[in-house]
Amino acid sequence: MRSAVNDLLGAYDKLIMDPVHGGIPLYRHEIEVIDHPLFQRLRNICQNDILSLVFPGATHSRFLHSIGVMHVGTRMFRAMIDAYLRERKLSEQTDLSLSQLDAIDYLAKIIRLGCLLHDSGHSSFSHQFTQARRIRDLMSRPERFRDLWEGVDYTIYHDEEPEELEHEHYSVRVAHEVLSSIDLQSAGLAARNVIGIMETTNVQPSEAFCRHARTFWGFIAGEEAASGALINDNIPRLVMDLLSSIVSGEIDADRADYMLRDGFHSSVTIGGFNLDHLLSNLRFGWDVHEPWLGLAITQKGLGALEDFVYSRHQMYRKVYAHKTALGFDWLLREAINEVLEDAENFEWVDTCLSNMDWFAELTDNFFWEAFRKVARKNQRSFSFCIVNRVKLKHLDTREDLSPKGINRHCAWLAQELSLDPDTVVTCSMRARFSKIQENFNGIKVLTRDPINRTRSLRRITDVSAFFSKFGDGTITHFYARPEVTTQAPEPLRE
Repeated sequence: MRSAVNDLLGAYDKLIMDPVHGGIPLYRHEIEVIDHPLFQRLRNICQNDILSLVFPGATHSRFLHSIGVMHVGTRMFRAMIDAYLRERKLSEQTDLSLSQLDAIDYLAKIIRLGCLLHDSGHSSFSHQFTQARRIRDLMSRPERFRDLWEGVDYTIYHDEEPEELEHEHYSVRVAHEVLSSIDLQSAGLAARNVIGIMETTNVQPSEAFCRHARTFWGFIAGEEAASGALINDNIPRLVMDLLSSIVSGEIDADRADYMLRDGFHSSVTIGGFNLDHLLSNLRFGWDVHEPWLGLAITQKGLGALEDFVYSRHQMYRKVYAHKTALGFDWLLREAINEVLEDAENFEWVDTCLSNMDWFAELTDNFFWEAFRKVARKNQRSFSFCIVNRVKLKHLDTREDLSPKGINRHCAWLAQELSLDPDTVVTCSMRARFSKIQENFNGIKVLTRDPINRTRSLRRITDVSAFFSKFGDGTITHFYARPEVTTQAPEPLRE
């Protein structure tokens, strides 16, 4: 029985080699997605902006990360299917129905594409790009969203027009463009169902998705499915939410891959949780009365989940919030602002952010060349600092300061170190763990009564005190601003 499922889900057309996960199989329609110029651009976008200036090995790209997320998402789904079949002992029955096999295969392919395209809208230097002041101004320009979707009905994916665009909105736009250009129909899939499990969207799934979702719900909940008060029309939404949680949730394929990948390329072992152990203890959780369908973890697997959360916490503290790394992030944002003082650069980035025909040109390479051009003209520029790895002078580090507290500490440092107050700059990173402490909505603990063999779902904080130790935290580093002079910007042309 399980071999039939494995055969169905395991047929592939190509194998791509990955330094973290090994061989990753690809379907034909996934190869078409990967070969699209809008996806190939991810080869030239670094996963961790300019972290390689601190951890030299961290030069890996969004391209390989996205493929890795697809692989981990597939493993998560298949691990839960395998565990379900094993624990329900369905292998003792004659066979799964063709409709059940078809539904499992269909949902697995939706997950794979959703994972593959989840980060496709990232621009140059990933998250740091949208944090640069002049980029934020561009992203919040009125009519930007409509320009981006000109000639396309965006209401299929979005209920309303966002006030300010984030990279998730661009991922949706890129996904639509890519999926519309390939032969997705031959794979039996529809773009709206894939994009529907991505962030910022609210999609009415296709009839095919609804049919497979109802089959899957009956397969998972079994005899209990008929005893609940769940309206038939609500089932597709439950299943879509389940798939979304695999792409983006508290325990998702994205976090699992970037923690392993960033740790591997940074040669930092604190992100090296045991993925196999975690996946072997993931289960489908469902409640026909609530109703609820989501991820669950066995009680014996809590240790693996604790390792996952702790590793993520430590990666934030020791790698992403490293004092030198955040200092270079500050310089990077200022260098981007500096480059956009040039009218030609400004107009080009503005065009790329509004038109999918040119969006593929917006990569790290464009800005590196622009940085070098500025650095050659002005050795006292932010661009020169980035190109030549001239780091900020670190003055101090504080945690969990309020905005007023940060300002007070800046003034105190300037006074104590005899600095001009305007030369003290800060860079902060906020690590969000509050969902874990509150109720961990995306995942529950599956417990079993060994006597009457009943199952129950409990809140994670009711079972383990470990997660109550985590909350949101902010690390703020204080630096001395470099002595920088900027060239007079060229006037904007009519």
